[in-house]
Amino acid sequence: MTRTVLITGTEDSTGKTAIALALGQLAVENGLSVGYMKPKGTRLQSNVGKTIDEDPMLARELLDLDAEMHELEPIVYSPTFVEQAIRGRENPAQLRETVRENFEALAAEKDLMLVEGASDLDVGGIVDLTDADLAELLDAEVVLVSPFETAGDADAVLGAADRLDERLSGVIFNAVADASFDTLDSDVIPFLEGRGIPVFGALPRTQELAGVTVGELADELGAELLTSASTDEFVERFLVGAMGGDSALRHFRRTRNAALITGGDRSDVQTVAMEASGVKCLVLTGGLRPSSAVIGTAEEKGVPIMAVQSDTLATIDRAEDVVRRGRTRSPETVERMRALLSEHADSGAIVDTE
Repeated sequence: MTRTVLITGTEDSTGKTAIALALGQLAVENGLSVGYMKPKGTRLQSNVGKTIDEDPMLARELLDLDAEMHELEPIVYSPTFVEQAIRGRENPAQLRETVRENFEALAAEKDLMLVEGASDLDVGGIVDLTDADLAELLDAEVVLVSPFETAGDADAVLGAADRLDERLSGVIFNAVADASFDTLDSDVIPFLEGRGIPVFGALPRTQELAGVTVGELADELGAELLTSASTDEFVERFLVGAMGGDSALRHFRRTRNAALITGGDRSDVQTVAMEASGVKCLVLTGGLRPSSAVIGTAEEKGVPIMAVQSDTLATIDRAEDVVRRGRTRSPETVERMRALLSEHADSGAIVDTE
């Protein structure tokens, strides 16, 4: 009999994809036949005129699946789909049947089916296909992935547990910073387990999964690199150059692994930012090039500078999306996640079919 596990999260960008595929690879290593499905495609991009989700594409590659994309992703949860559903032009019962039929075809002769949830627990509600609904439809047990920073994050886990009810088999905490581990281990995990919510493990935050390199950021932004400095440093957060002088320098020195986003004409902010070791690169907006003095200082200090045509607000939005997604959708990331799960979680309890 096929065991079905649905991987969902308390919020977007919790690492569900990397965890689901890493669990799949661990199961394959243990001799199991594994299938995958993402019923609601939410990470959408255009490919040869079709709107598709990147996650099933990676799953097909890493788990060596021969299923078609429309089977792996029967519902393209696009803005157009949502609009049509709200206007009554999508039939929830028909959609459920489509999901069920594709699932049964994919699960045939499989020991384990991994079902990846949407960006959060609410997605799908307009057609009665939230992740909780899917768990019931597919008779799946649910693994909940949650970030953790403070004890207050337990609220989101409890809220999800209420909605998933008996379907919830346990929780994986992901991207836990060193400073948060003691609270999680000594207080929060015992509290949750006391409430009947098992915790499979807590995965430490690692730089490779938390951010992107300066070079990757430049590629994603379509930026022009203006210096010859190394682009191998990692960026995890962003600063906006809206101030100047000593106050800016104090602010910049309090951060780490950051990129400064500012106008190309703000040489005062650019110069100050290069004095702070936590600023790993400058992203200059508006298509304006910096002065030769700024370029010279950057070359001397080894700080990469990149220029983009977009304005500061648009650049911030795009850059934050890049870092929020991090490198969660690459074979290298799944390999790293597999190692983390093996070391810091009871992955066997999740994928064991006996």
